[in-house]
Amino acid sequence: MRRGDIYWCRLDPVEGSEMGKTRPCVVVSLDSLNPILPTVAICPLTSRLRPHWRTRLQVCSAGQASDVCADQIRVVSKSRLAGRIGRLSADDARALLELLTEMYGAR
Repeated sequence: MRRGDIYWCRLDPVEGSEMGKTRPCVVVSLDSLNPILPTVAICPLTSRLRPHWRTRLQVCSAGQASDVCADQIRVVSKSRLAGRIGRLSADDARALLELLTEMYGAR
């Protein structure tokens, strides 16, 4: 499990405006922590594109245009992950890291 990998993730149950259901999510936690912790930081993907939202990054996942929802970042148990389905391209991974740095101020 590495930063930039895309997994199916069960996000339910949710509260309030959290994104739910089982959906692709990209791992954003540090590679050095992923083998050690029982949890992982993820950003969900959605096929509902919001090109003008600065908190979203459009990528291609499984041949489909998707938005990485950096505004919905969350930490989940690894038991919620169902299977690896892909990986962000190097350019998309770099762009996501830049967006997360802009939003949260850390690399």
